Amino acid sequence: MDYLKTVIPSQLVADRGSNLVVINPGSANIRIGLAPQDAPLNIPHCIARYTNQRPKFNLRDQMLNSQVTTAQHMEREKAYDTIASLLKIPFLDEEVASNSFPRKIGRADGYNPQSGRSVAFQWANVYEQDAGSSLALGTSKSKGITGESVEKHEGTGAEEICSGNHKFRGHIFGEEALRISPTEPYCLSRPIRRGHFNISQHYPLQQVLEDMHAIWDWILIEKLHIPHSERNMYSAVLVLPETFDNREIKEMLSIALRDLRFSSAVVHQEGLAAVFGNGLSTACIVNMGAQVTSVVCIEDGVALPNTEKTLPFGGEDISRCLLWTQRHHQTWPQIRTDMLTKPIDLLMLNRLKESYCGIKEGELDAVAVVHSYEDGMPAGSHKTRLIALNVPPMGLFYPTLLIPDIYPPPPRSWFHDYENMLEDTLHMEYSRRPDMSDGLFPGISVGYPMWESYPIFSSKPKKEEKVGLAEAITSSILSTGRIDLQRKLFCSIQLIGGVALTAGVIPAVEERVLHAIPSNEAIDTVEVLQSRTNPTFVPWKGGAVSQPLTNLYFFVSFLLVVGFLFGEV
Repeated sequence: MDYLKTVIPSQLVADRGSNLVVINPGSANIRIGLAPQDAPLNIPHCIARYTNQRPKFNLRDQMLNSQVTTAQHMEREKAYDTIASLLKIPFLDEEVASNSFPRKIGRADGYNPQSGRSVAFQWANVYEQDAGSSLALGTSKSKGITGESVEKHEGTGAEEICSGNHKFRGHIFGEEALRISPTEPYCLSRPIRRGHFNISQHYPLQQVLEDMHAIWDWILIEKLHIPHSERNMYSAVLVLPETFDNREIKEMLSIALRDLRFSSAVVHQEGLAAVFGNGLSTACIVNMGAQVTSVVCIEDGVALPNTEKTLPFGGEDISRCLLWTQRHHQTWPQIRTDMLTKPIDLLMLNRLKESYCGIKEGELDAVAVVHSYEDGMPAGSHKTRLIALNVPPMGLFYPTLLIPDIYPPPPRSWFHDYENMLEDTLHMEYSRRPDMSDGLFPGISVGYPMWESYPIFSSKPKKEEKVGLAEAITSSILSTGRIDLQRKLFCSIQLIGGVALTAGVIPAVEERVLHAIPSNEAIDTVEVLQSRTNPTFVPWKGGAVSQPLTNLYFFVSFLLVVGFLFGEV
């Protein structure tokens, strides 16, 4: 306390900046790291838990229907032909005239390409290794195993399910969880789906929160090496997408403070953090993630709520469309590829999409190696020619090509609690932990006067748009209603998210947004700004580089709390 009484503000701000953990969760991946780092960890946001239920491997997911209806199929084919006409390539049912390679080249056992993008994924090892065991990596069968017991491991929250010489891992996280063989007794869960908590009758809220806490805690301990005993010396910055509702934000804030035991935490809006990440103050932020695409306009460092647009599709839908396109043209090998029930196939298709798909006129083909993953067996390699690789990314502008409702959003009955997040969190009582010093305790409900004049916006349920990306961007910017601001925003479009790395996406957005602007609008220029860093990490970087603002929040809160402790306020 003597240090806190005598320290100068700039020194305190500098000290706190080195202990900031920036957390940017998405539907498919979570970006997390210490603020001083150049780039965060990018980890699949999922957990696999051991289960003795049958079938052995299952996914706890919000998925109503994996079958495409006749109407959806017809709309998809129509969208394909529209895109083919624009790109000047053959229509869906036309044969490619000049094939220099046969359509199927066949299985290529032993094929060892030099490019790392063709390296096969390996099945995850579901057993704990010990000195007396020589278990195969993820390929051992679990039939006939009885007499299981559970051992708890202090510090990691992991469990071992033991049987004889075999010890199943109780929890498996991240990409490793996506590489578990379908023969293994695990249940895979994704706490977030389509920009919301993945709640259903089979996946209740409490389990979603427990899984989210387990994933975040595992990353903090195993990847960032921040044990529970030192957590009270760190603060958290939650960079959250605009898709989340107020109650979801409150629950994640509670996880950071109550469960992860951070000394304090603040929430940054993802679109706003993206502006900071590229050193801007005004821009139209287009966030193209794995499952959701969102648009929001920022003016002078303030997000404009009426400009928010949410589109229910993203990079994973483009990957699904890539598979559909190849199967329709009969270029995909005769293998059982199912990214909905076999997550390792999703990893493979995402890699193929990132390596080969792009937006350009003319035929875009490539000879590639795809892999088959069957029941824990080693991956099979198949060399084939992929065609029409420029069609799937165009689904951003023609969403009927993607059929996004295969992964619908969770039921909305849980989200009818529209209380104001800011007001409630300021007056929430967090119990004081015995390991926390006086100066680091933020849980006193003091009703800070500094927030009394803060503008409070009525909370509204987030609405998804049934339009393409160009129309969403145009509608978002025009909704600002001021011609000077509209002109500035149309020349300050910023693409973030993994899909923003797609080759040719910037000129495609510029051209299609320009054509989407009504002729009666006095706008004749559209420009997408080049990102200064990896578009996937821009929001996380914004949460990290905005340390002065974040630390100001922490410092002002600290001064007010100390004032109340000493009776000076």
